[in-house]
Amino acid sequence: MSFLALSIVLLSVASCKEAKTDTAAVATEQQTAEHSGETYNVNTDATSVKWTAYHKGGLNPRFGTMKTTGTLSIEDNNLVAGSIVSDVNSLLTDPKAVDPKMNNGKTSADLDAHLKSADFFDVENHPTVKFDITKVENLAAGTESKVEGANKTISGNLTIKGKTVNVTFPAKVEVKDNQVDIVSKFTINRQDWGLAYGTDGDPKDWMISQEVDLELNLVANK
Repeated sequence: MSFLALSIVLLSVASCKEAKTDTAAVATEQQTAEHSGETYNVNTDATSVKWTAYHKGGLNPRFGTMKTTGTLSIEDNNLVAGSIVSDVNSLLTDPKAVDPKMNNGKTSADLDAHLKSADFFDVENHPTVKFDITKVENLAAGTESKVEGANKTISGNLTIKGKTVNVTFPAKVEVKDNQVDIVSKFTINRQDWGLAYGTDGDPKDWMISQEVDLELNLVANK
């Protein structure tokens, strides 16, 4: 099969890939929301931030987690502000995502090391990913979301590798019994933060999808 024919096949597969996440809207950096009300601390052990990246066409997904800390501000039982930090050094690829037999002996640990290198996140200079809430609104009536029970739209400044972009996505936010639960599933384009493998136009980067899925299950306690 020629390279052109292979490209067409891969793009066709990509177009048929069923979306399991919401697409985050992006904008320039915004003013962060002021903290008010009561402070809730993110429960790192109960919280999960999952990521999934793909090769072109949604093939060979790679997925894993990062540990997260931070605080949320709750006023009148509503989420009004927050700052969430993920430690890139804690990035862990699920071993099921990398089969050494199909990857020249490479393991999930090898992928972890590569993702943390200057080729991608450059943890030596950028050890964290940060999200600062800029706005929380009620989800507009009729808005469809891949998150069951989504009731809010959250906007925030997402900083990756020193670059900040404002992202907006639907979420399910519940405040009860001195606990806040936030669930969201959304997709970002890694190129918005300059996350590229090699130089512009490098074939190695072309083979990696620009889409990255993030799944947030945040738990914060008073």
